[in-house]
Amino acid sequence: MFVPLLLFPLTKEETPARIRAARRFWIVLVISVLSFFPQIVAASNVQDTSRHLYDRVMEEFKQGDYEAALAGFRFFIALHPNAALTANAQYWIGECQYRLGRYEEALRSFSSVGSYDPVSQKRPASAFKVGQTYSMLGDYYRARLAFEEVIDQYPGGAEAQLARKAIQGIIPKIESTLPHPMKQISNMTTR
Repeated sequence: MFVPLLLFPLTKEETPARIRAARRFWIVLVISVLSFFPQIVAASNVQDTSRHLYDRVMEEFKQGDYEAALAGFRFFIALHPNAALTANAQYWIGECQYRLGRYEEALRSFSSVGSYDPVSQKRPASAFKVGQTYSMLGDYYRARLAFEEVIDQYPGGAEAQLARKAIQGIIPKIESTLPHPMKQISNMTTR
């Protein structure tokens, strides 16, 4: 409302009114901008805090202190359930559990990464780790299904290449666990 009034050159008769209007305009503008500033600063501080905590917990993981990292990533998710790094933290929870030999827990953690962020960059890695975890549990059939799912869903990614190699590695294990008649059927289908 005041902006068009301010764009025209001032005349002697309009000067005091236009100056008051310009002052009101700038005061309203400054107050409006400053009223949003605390929200911007607060959002920035939360993001900075969450990133700082995430990085600190990653250092624990890199140092091989998987118990501390596991607790730290759980704490991170509790404090920042909607942060951009929450799906990543869930993946690393699974990785800690996997490295601690807690395969059942790791399987649940890797499987739930997508529930935090359906388009997370950790989804291919967590899908691959599901296959690896099934393999560690000795369930080679499910491991193969998980690896095939990785190949289907992420065909061009590094995880798909790893999944192909993993399938080749577990085929002998699958065949050795099949009952004798099933081995014959398996051999017939692979020819």
